[in-house]
Amino acid sequence: MKKLALVVVLFLGIAVIAISFSELETIMLSLQKAHLGFFILAILVQLIWFITTARMYQSIFHLLGVHEDILTLSRIATAANFINVVAPTAGVGGVALFASEARRRGHPAGKVTVAAALFLLLDQAAFLVILALGLIVLVRRNDLDAGEISASFFLLGIAITYAFVLYLGYRSEEKLGNLLVKMVRFINRVVRFFRKEDYLSETRARAYSHEISDGFAGLTEKPSSLIRPILWGIFDKGLLMLILICAFLSFEVPFSAGTIIAGFSLAYLFLIVSPTPSGIGVVEGLMPIALTSLSVNWSQAVLITLTYRTVTFWVPFGIGAWAFRSLHTGGEEPSSAQAVE
Repeated sequence: MKKLALVVVLFLGIAVIAISFSELETIMLSLQKAHLGFFILAILVQLIWFITTARMYQSIFHLLGVHEDILTLSRIATAANFINVVAPTAGVGGVALFASEARRRGHPAGKVTVAAALFLLLDQAAFLVILALGLIVLVRRNDLDAGEISASFFLLGIAITYAFVLYLGYRSEEKLGNLLVKMVRFINRVVRFFRKEDYLSETRARAYSHEISDGFAGLTEKPSSLIRPILWGIFDKGLLMLILICAFLSFEVPFSAGTIIAGFSLAYLFLIVSPTPSGIGVVEGLMPIALTSLSVNWSQAVLITLTYRTVTFWVPFGIGAWAFRSLHTGGEEPSSAQAVE
């Protein structure tokens, strides 16, 4: 049976190579015609994206009465992104890093924890605005399928869950603590099928609920002020779409506004709902298919995807590694274990 499976895998691999070989010449010709200037421009836009992301964090911090400069927040945010890739914990690792840096810099850890958690929620809210536009484009082109609808509802469910947890922490520390403990017990019950010890701590869940409630206690502005960071989040997504445009221009591929909005929406949606950190492997596999459905040539769609992911994933990943390493250059060295505990 194992030999049969091996033969099937080899056959499929040869079939993929045979089918793709005809595209190889097209890809090589496209690479030869690539415009390096647009690739450099895309990297510059990505660097600006770091600053606008920090500006979004800063606007959330101000809501909670915490003040920090843009460059510091940019370094921490970039390092948090790196942590979320190397130690994927649904964004919790990045939140823990913010809390750790808050203690080191003399800020209330509870407020910074809430600020980082709010960032995750508001960033998703900003993307949902863009996603709605992307879905409208797909509907008008009769190109919306069940997979995209399911992924969109899954993302909406994640955002609603985040919002409910934060709202509960805003209203009642006890109710949030009870909810988190129930969630921890359920997860531990599932994990016990694979390992004997508990995976999560009920004590830590209670402490986390206290940090969230304590953080909300210092809210200095009205909840309507959350619109400002959402606008920054939408601007962030606009910069990422500009990077996608640069990828199209690099290979002289014609595009429309609808192609960019729908293509970006699907790529970012795959990134969020992917089981792999930052959509590694999933986005690279599905984005070319999405672009092809938007009337982009397959070989060009592959090149655009690789260019886009190089700029939006690998460049931040490399800079994030440097930022994480440099956060404590003057003192204790950081560790991923401390960041995600």
